[in-house]
Amino acid sequence: MSNRRLVIAGTGSGVGKTTLTIGLMAALRQAGYRVQGFKCGPDYIDPTYHTAVTERTSRNIDSWMLEHDMVREIVARTSEDADISIMEGVMGFFDGKNPLTNEGTTAEISLITNSPVLLVVNCASMARSAAAIVKGFQQFLPEANIVGVIANRVGSEGHYKLVKAAIEQECHIPVVGYLKRNDDLTIPERHLGLIPSIERGELTPFFEQLGKLVHDTIDIEKVYELALAPKIEINDPIFTKPSVPQVKIAVARDAAFNFYYEENFELLKAYGAELVEFSPLKGETVPQDADGLYIGGGFPEEFAETLAQQIDVKNSVRAAIQKGIPTLAECGGFMFLTDAIVTTDDTCHEMVGLIPGQVRMQTKLAALGYREVTGKPGNFLFKGDIRAKGHEFHYSTFHSEKEFSPAYDTKGMRGMKEEGYMNNNLIAGYTHFHFGSSTEMVENWVEQCKAVKKERRDAV
Repeated sequence: MSNRRLVIAGTGSGVGKTTLTIGLMAALRQAGYRVQGFKCGPDYIDPTYHTAVTERTSRNIDSWMLEHDMVREIVARTSEDADISIMEGVMGFFDGKNPLTNEGTTAEISLITNSPVLLVVNCASMARSAAAIVKGFQQFLPEANIVGVIANRVGSEGHYKLVKAAIEQECHIPVVGYLKRNDDLTIPERHLGLIPSIERGELTPFFEQLGKLVHDTIDIEKVYELALAPKIEINDPIFTKPSVPQVKIAVARDAAFNFYYEENFELLKAYGAELVEFSPLKGETVPQDADGLYIGGGFPEEFAETLAQQIDVKNSVRAAIQKGIPTLAECGGFMFLTDAIVTTDDTCHEMVGLIPGQVRMQTKLAALGYREVTGKPGNFLFKGDIRAKGHEFHYSTFHSEKEFSPAYDTKGMRGMKEEGYMNNNLIAGYTHFHFGSSTEMVENWVEQCKAVKKERRDAV
């Protein structure tokens, strides 16, 4: 296993951390290293860039949603054959769930994994002040191992030398390089249309250009040297795979539905599920022999017209759920199962029609944040009075004139609320779950699939 890993942390949002992280990954690849990517926090978009650049599946690590032993295991297990792991932080180094603690922060991830930190500083219009920023980060949490700095958005090489001299004199750590201020150097198609662009290789020239820019002004070999870290020891591994799957769960996965944590899939497999992917956008229907159904989040609103025309797909989804196969639909999947999605231009697109009501898109954010979740009585995922963790992030609201049974009680920063929709073996809502927060959810799901499968077999 590689003992080189590095947390790329920003001093705050807007420092260009994501672009620089991708550039570092590209430059390391160009130098011949095998790079494993990680993303701190509940982010589905950035890991897709990591995956495209490194040609290895990037992983989410979240110290609030997951037990710390699980975070360590994810990092150790997936880095085994990599030369170096690059762990992109979330927001600023000390920004997380609670402004009064380091809970859920990139700083906490660095401590949990005992990983050195490379601090990215926006140095536009400053010189010696950059040293004050770095020293403040060093003193705020002395046990965090900040080993170096990258100066981002400098005006010139001369400007960089001023920043470098100040930081190295006052903070006693190396400044390993810089990127110039360049408004054109931004990630294209950051939001919508991301998956198709990456799958078609359209971003490859951008990655190559970004890697070369990083290689020209950042000491890649020094970065590799600074990444040396102690080995992560794993005592009781959680991710094991049985030799014979017991149930088959169909997973909707394409450009419209792609918000999944890779560890969710691996936990399902570890508890006895075989996963079979199908693409609603391509007209692929739910496999006839599926024992369960998983429809994740994504951008169904961007493909609402195409989805509305997939009559066979909608019929197959409706038939499978009405047949009773245990189903989880998260956010975009929840939207797909409603009567209709109304886009911002006020066009109504007919969806599956199993959840009575419409989803209406809006231009402002409707919900954002972590959620602590308990299930309503009858929710098969939450048998045994368990709790789980997840998050919400959506620009739509759900409207229904009919009474229905909510699926969850969720707790966020603004208090408790009822959330989602439940009907027999259908559980749906805006909440995105990380199954690592409650592996009992996975066990309950697989057991429910086995029970329904047995009932169907006995009825024949």
